[in-house]
Amino acid sequence: MAKPNIKAVLLSPRRTLGEKPLLVVGPSLGTSTVLWSDTAALLGDDFDVIGWDLPGHGVSPAASETFSVAELADAVVDLVDSMTPSGKAPVVFHYAGVSLGGATGLQLAIKHGERLASLSVQCTGAKLGTPEGWLERAETVRAQGTAVMIQGSAQRWFAPGFMERQPVISSRLLHSLRDADRFSYAFCCEALAGFDVRSELASISVPTQALAGVEDTVAPPSFAEEIAAGINSGFNAAGGSAVSVALDGVGHLAPAEAPAVVADLMRTFMKEAGK
Repeated sequence: MAKPNIKAVLLSPRRTLGEKPLLVVGPSLGTSTVLWSDTAALLGDDFDVIGWDLPGHGVSPAASETFSVAELADAVVDLVDSMTPSGKAPVVFHYAGVSLGGATGLQLAIKHGERLASLSVQCTGAKLGTPEGWLERAETVRAQGTAVMIQGSAQRWFAPGFMERQPVISSRLLHSLRDADRFSYAFCCEALAGFDVRSELASISVPTQALAGVEDTVAPPSFAEEIAAGINSGFNAAGGSAVSVALDGVGHLAPAEAPAVVADLMRTFMKEAGK
């Protein structure tokens, strides 16, 4: 295994980085920074928003070998450090991620908690699916390409009626899936096959917000509740550090499906965590 190479896209107005608090946002498998475009626009006056793409997705180069979710988290830290002027102290940043991007956030909090001001994990879990299911998907995509996943992903990603109401953003997201490198997608599946941090949640001390879509069949609200309960179990009677919120009418891609709601929840949470 090796730490993958990921690239970033600026999603907030162009200005000198550091003028605003930094928010780094991560994608779901098969998507790109397009997932965050509307939510980032709503947060861009208050935060410098940087989105990163998974290997072989969006602007990130294809992966040539396997990697773990923990190594994705290491790559995110390297990406942030690459934007920091030499001689400056490491930047502490807010992080939000969806599905695999959220799993990466949990690994960030476990391995690099001192770098996080807050964590918003969305439509994700401390374990997602089964190893067998992910490995089977990896082999299918290697053989047939990412286009084979479009129909199933359209059903899993969006709450009923969303594609009809919002054809532009849903089409852009499905095009991101179609354009993703099949081998990198398969490596991401294998990373998820090996991902299970349920026993490590209590070690997280970063203020954490777990958002879930009520219509999400991949990571339902019970997954967000499990994350919050696991984190809070590591705290004493003074109180825990995690909250879970269920979003009505939302499926698996909350920032695209409910950008105003997600932006409001994130803004309030990040500002409170930053006090």
